[in-house]
Amino acid sequence: MANVDGKWKTIVDSPMGAQAGVLTLDASGDTLTGTWTEQGNEVAIQDGKVDGDALSWKVNVSIPFPMTLDCSATVSGDDMTGTVKVGNFGSFAMTGTRE
Repeated sequence: MANVDGKWKTIVDSPMGAQAGVLTLDASGDTLTGTWTEQGNEVAIQDGKVDGDALSWKVNVSIPFPMTLDCSATVSGDDMTGTVKVGNFGSFAMTGTRE
């Protein structure tokens, strides 16, 4: 199982350009908890799961309007790659590096 704990600088390639954020993760067994801060807004991770080096979680955001982001990523050392599914708007690439 990969060590995923800590703070990660994330970039989501959205249609509005690169969206920078900070993902704070804490894994306990196969449960993933933490927060994701983007544009000054901090939201709690929900339904977080860890399966080896694969992560999945959801966050509910209210900006630019209320929606649920469905996220998945793979961790390799201090790097993370994944996708963020944004409701009916499709999926966007996400990368992260551990701080």
